[in-house]
Amino acid sequence: MPSLATPVLQFDESQLEHINQRLATMQPSQILDWAHVTFDSLFQETAFGPSGNVISDMLSTQGISVPVIFLDTLHHFDETLDLARRSQQRYKFKLHTYKPDGCDDRAAFVAKHGDELWKRDDTVYDYSVKVEPARRAYSELRARAVLTGRRKSQKGDRATMQVVEIEKGTGLIKINPLANWTFDQVWSYLRAHEVPYNVLLDQGYKSVGDYHSTRPVKEGEDERAGRWAGSEKTECGLHKDYFAMRAAFVASQKKQNNSIAVTAA
Repeated sequence: MPSLATPVLQFDESQLEHINQRLATMQPSQILDWAHVTFDSLFQETAFGPSGNVISDMLSTQGISVPVIFLDTLHHFDETLDLARRSQQRYKFKLHTYKPDGCDDRAAFVAKHGDELWKRDDTVYDYSVKVEPARRAYSELRARAVLTGRRKSQKGDRATMQVVEIEKGTGLIKINPLANWTFDQVWSYLRAHEVPYNVLLDQGYKSVGDYHSTRPVKEGEDERAGRWAGSEKTECGLHKDYFAMRAAFVASQKKQNNSIAVTAA
């Protein structure tokens, strides 16, 4: 398991509150400028959703070079992987792709975890395809802070987030430049600046995740209603408490191993 040690600036609560009060009145481009001059190991973390694409374009327009972390779950739509290639070709960022541990392709993942793991144990699935690869990326790249495309208008756990947040326990700093933007603002920017976007958006999708848990959004539904439809789930685990996710993963693995041992006996 990679080390959790991440070099960070130490903000106390009053300093963090002050920073967020100031950044809340700034434009995303100004927030990106601030992040660039503040952190010497800044990365953009994106699955090439609409907000992430806007951030990539803004960085390029401002002449700011930020390497990108992409978590290839091995279950993305082909359209998402195509967009990743198109975005890298246009913006020339250094792309760091991380996959589930020990798996280079979907067949290897199935061989290791069995078919349709997300149906049998979504905690183990989320940890395996998102949480563990992300933690490995932060450790190996010594990421001090990451830019995310999360927005308050996406609701759920994101509704009350701040522009700058510090991940509990690990100290990783997450910066959300578009925190106060709506989907309409994101979409208007994409079209006005001819930013590459996922062609699935033209088919009714607004938030695109893994192929097996994403559907188009119906008229009047929230932006992320197409993710994990029919469940109360609103996040994949990447932006949840890391230690809680790991504890749940370990507990699930232990239960599975005990079950196998009983069956073998």
